Amino acid sequence: MGEKLICNNKKAFHDYFIEERFEAGMVLKGTEVKSLRMGKANLNDSFALVRDGEIFLHNLHINPYDFGNRQNHDPDRLRKLLMHKSEIEKLFGKIREKGYSVVPLRLYFKNGLAKVELGLAKGKKLYDKREDMKKKDQSREMAQALRERSKNN
Repeated sequence: MGEKLICNNKKAFHDYFIEERFEAGMVLKGTEVKSLRMGKANLNDSFALVRDGEIFLHNLHINPYDFGNRQNHDPDRLRKLLMHKSEIEKLFGKIREKGYSVVPLRLYFKNGLAKVELGLAKGKKLYDKREDMKKKDQSREMAQALRERSKNN
């Protein structure tokens, strides 16, 4: 059946170095799933925290389902993530280290189930961001020059 992407968190790659990736399931309500199938979610500014041996996703915004009734969900509620205990303990150990956090990278359906890809991230400094932008500009200019050169031949 494959994967169907719901949304990406491009800002995470700009603001953090992603060192490791994890896949987690989510505990969702019915109207949340319907809203996700319509692609109405936003990962910006969301993050995951470990509390009492469980991991929760904060600030994930899932728009209320358009055709929902009074049973509709709260768009910014706390969502529990489903991971193996060993993975959660590994993440918790890394989060306690200075500078590490867990950010969601993308939201997708895999074999009909909603999944979130989490990244173990270390924050970038301003000079790191400038360096990345410089590399991106250089690679873009090189690709453009190659295209120009291949057109002329």
